Order: sequence, then C-alpha cells, then structure tokens
Amino acid sequence: MLLKVSGLSVLYPGSGEGYVLEDVSFSVNDGERIALLGANGAGKSTLLLSLLGILQADSGKIEVDGVLLEKKNLPLVRRKLGLMFQDPDDQLFMPTVYDDVVFGPRNYAENDGNSADEDSIAEAADRILEKLEILHLKNRMPHKLSGGEKRLAALAGILVMEPRMLLMDEPSAYLDPRARRRLISVLETLSEAYIITTHDFTLAQALCNRCILLYKGWIRADGPVTDIINDKKLLDECGL
Repeated sequence: MLLKVSGLSVLYPGSGEGYVLEDVSFSVNDGERIALLGANGAGKSTLLLSLLGILQADSGKIEVDGVLLEKKNLPLVRRKLGLMFQDPDDQLFMPTVYDDVVFGPRNYAENDGNSADEDSIAEAADRILEKLEILHLKNRMPHKLSGGEKRLAALAGILVMEPRMLLMDEPSAYLDPRARRRLISVLETLSEAYIITTHDFTLAQALCNRCILLYKGWIRADGPVTDIINDKKLLDECGL
C-alpha cells in the first residue's frame, strides 16, 4: 500500500470554526489515479497539504510507503510525494526552466552531505524535459512561458525527483483548450500514482479510475469515477 490515511482531522487554524477535514480515511495503491472532487471549501487543498505535513493534523495518522508522517520523517515522506501547486508561479522561481528542474536534486544532494553529481543531474533533467516534450524550453525564463508551458515545467521539477506519488492541485485551471489537451496527454503517460483535485469532470474521467468526493470536510463517496460523476443527485447534494 502506497498511502494510508486513517481518521485524519484538521481544524481551521487559529479559529473556533470547526474542522476543515474530519475523520478522513482512505488508502491508495501503486499506480492508482484518483480524482479528488468537492465544492470550494470542501477541504481538497487542505488534504493535499496535510499529506505532506505542510498543514499539521489535529488527529489521525498518515503513512506513506510504510513511513509514518511525523516530524522526524518529514524529509523522507516529502521525497516520496511530489506536489504541484494550483499556480505554477508559486513553484517556478529560478532564472531558467533548467535551473528550476535541477534545484531539487542539487538541494537533496547537499542535505545528504554529498556533492551534487552535476552530470547525472543534468542527464536526468534533460530526460524528463524531453519526456514532457519541453526540452526546447530549458533555457527559457519561466515567467515568459505560457500557462501550459509553466505547468509542464513545474511537473518536470517534480518528476526529476522520482516521487512515488504525485499530488496535483487543479492542474488544468486557467489553461486554454490546447494547453489542457497537452497536459492530459502528458499525464496519461505517467506511471506514478496520483491524486488530482479538480472541478474539471472531463479531465477526471480522462485520467482517473477512482474518485473521492469530499463534502464539508468528510468523504461523502469513494468509488469509480464515472459512477460518481454520473450521479447527479449526489453531486447536487455536495454543491457540484
């Protein structure tokens, strides 16, 4: 089992408004592709951030590839999970696309007390950029890329780290139809398990075989993506 979440609850930080997530439990196996659906405020982004320990759970347990998520294990857990933010500008901050892609491997080598193997890192970066068909962008400045190109550059910076699972927050947001189709075609080729938060039902059906539907912080449904998306009564009850 790649991911196991048991009884996860997260309170609204610094307020008495109750829970963002309440008693959330589910598991993910290798290669599974999950659409995480829910209305705005249902807790989707909170769940992704909690899986990485960016937001601290108030109760419950998270295990990633058999490793318990706790303070001493954070670096190890975060090597197993790769997060793509909703806004790629939050992720791309180096002078060139190439610099962004190699930042993670260089940083991990330094944290491990090793000198970075620049040849191996460069080879891995080029391989990922070529796989995503954006090798021609490696020397471009990220802020001058299109929205779709930024998404793929951000994804390259995650894939080069070889995570076991990808967490993607609204990956098709703000993309034009052509860029959206390109992103879908790329994500279809990946072997990694992933969880995608989205309001894009067509993307969910194209990429995912399972759906978890959040409603006011708890899991309202968990099953085949087509069954849940075609349940109009259920979607209406959950504000979708």
